[in-house]
Amino acid sequence: MLSLSDISARIAGRLLIDQASLFLPEGTKAGFVGRNGAGKSTLFRVISGDLAPETGSVLLPRQCRIGQVAQEAPGTDEPLIDIVLAADAERTALLAEAETASDPHRIAEIQTRLVDIDAHSAEARAASILAGLGFDHAAQHRPASSFSGGWRMRVALAAVLFARPDLLLLDEPTNYLDLEGTLWLEDYVRRYPHTVIIISHDRDLLNQSVNAIIHLEQKKLTLYRGSFDQFERQRTEARELQEKMRGKQLARRRHMEAFVERFRYKASKARQAQSRLKALERMGSIAAVVDENVREFRFPEPAKRCASPIISLDRAAVGYDPGRPVLTDMTLRLDDDDRIALLGANGNGKSTFAKLLSGRLKPEAGAMVRAPHLAIGYFAQHQLDDLVPADSAVDHIRKRMPDAPEAKVRSRVAQMGLSTEKMDTAARDLSGGEKARLLMGLATFHGPNLLILDEPTNHLDIDSRAALIEALNAFEGAVILISHDRHLIEATVDRLWLVHDGTVRPYDGDIEDYRARIVTGGKRGGRQQTDDDAGTSRAEQRKAAAGRRQQLAPLKKKISDIETLTEKLEKQIQVLDAELADQTLYEKSPALAARKAKERSTAERALAEAEEQWLTLSGEYEDAQSG
Repeated sequence: MLSLSDISARIAGRLLIDQASLFLPEGTKAGFVGRNGAGKSTLFRVISGDLAPETGSVLLPRQCRIGQVAQEAPGTDEPLIDIVLAADAERTALLAEAETASDPHRIAEIQTRLVDIDAHSAEARAASILAGLGFDHAAQHRPASSFSGGWRMRVALAAVLFARPDLLLLDEPTNYLDLEGTLWLEDYVRRYPHTVIIISHDRDLLNQSVNAIIHLEQKKLTLYRGSFDQFERQRTEARELQEKMRGKQLARRRHMEAFVERFRYKASKARQAQSRLKALERMGSIAAVVDENVREFRFPEPAKRCASPIISLDRAAVGYDPGRPVLTDMTLRLDDDDRIALLGANGNGKSTFAKLLSGRLKPEAGAMVRAPHLAIGYFAQHQLDDLVPADSAVDHIRKRMPDAPEAKVRSRVAQMGLSTEKMDTAARDLSGGEKARLLMGLATFHGPNLLILDEPTNHLDIDSRAALIEALNAFEGAVILISHDRHLIEATVDRLWLVHDGTVRPYDGDIEDYRARIVTGGKRGGRQQTDDDAGTSRAEQRKAAAGRRQQLAPLKKKISDIETLTEKLEKQIQVLDAELADQTLYEKSPALAARKAKERSTAERALAEAEEQWLTLSGEYEDAQSG
């Protein structure tokens, strides 16, 4: 279906793809992965013909239709349904010709072709796609100009899906989708009848929807069969085998070199030495595995602990215009160690609720009580525009640390995961992922008790998302998460709240329940409960959560005590090491030196025992939380 032969591509003088080859059979659903900036979008441009390769060729079947989401979202006054229907150019042309055709044979050909392409069900198919992407019947008949840019991009996606091209190229399609739209797209791509290549950093999308992974690394393309998890396993095994083979080769090379060095000038061994020299020349080199290390995220610990609940809502309402609340009747409690994801389709009020919790909006009715001295860190994608374009990351941080020495300012920037060469780069020239790291570092600068993240992963690659998961799990405060990345949700939160029907309530179910509801055509927004059921489930969930926290409190305190002890022992060992490094100690007081050496040995044993106990208790704590 698609054959790439020795493709090389260069952008702005930088070689991104170097003599790479690839073959995809018809019907393949392939995920396309690689670090941000590696050249994935560039290869899409080569495949579509928008960019001529420097070397090599692209081979596609004759009359193959390639589909991509338009770069500019439709903003006309046409209804959405008409924009999507017009995307099937052949159907549109045939219907127009059918209005004027007079030749009976041509009329018959037109009607036959319309049946072949299933033209008569087109409106129902277009409506189904739009509904899956979040547009109800009324919205489908509104003009595109009445929607924001993000929603228009969904229309552009709906149009290319409706056209059903032979080769569908999707570049980060979930960046403008909510969780509901992402779940629907997973199912759609899996059932799509033709070939799909999808650039994505969403692990669950790549596990649920594709049967192959294309990996772009070191300017080369490698095809792996299976899901993303299978790709990771195969790649790890291949890297381990490569390192093992390289180790054996290096050992053999060292042995041969030693023989040559020892006997090359000895007449009786000269011939053997020359033979080994030739063998060394013929021996190919097995390349070392190159690790592209991902910088970690580090969130400062809360400067001061707050007693639970850190936020409580009692029949609260919030909105933007007086008398027109977006959310009402919210009775909720947020504790200092809660990890909560907000579910609900875009437009239902998730971001509004986040702004209420963060203090950016005030309640119109009811009561909201915050714990004294509560510090909140708030991250949202639209805040990327708040960065000063001409200022570097160092400039942004220096404003918050005006009296700090330069080394300390740069150390704080490094904790955000920005490399040394990027610290002085103007914000406007940073990549989307680098801007997100900077903004997240600014949001958490003062050690918040509550971290609110609204779609934090849109510009992060898979490895950076994994680093974010580690940072969130290590963070000691509470977390409110809005994300379309199901893997991020499942790996970091233990409770779900549903924003739906003008209110926020605990969701009685897990992500798989929610996914099943969306994919099987249930009402967008998730499972509905009766008032009695909802009240019961909320009460039961609060009671269960409170009981779980009470049961886990002693275990958590033990872990905290061990962490304190570990820090104390590490400092003690450092002090003893410094004292024992002084050679005069042994001359002046051998007995004191012996006693300090014994103290160090005792402290080292205690540290090992404490670390082992910490690992055991931490495992028990995680198991208890997941249970």
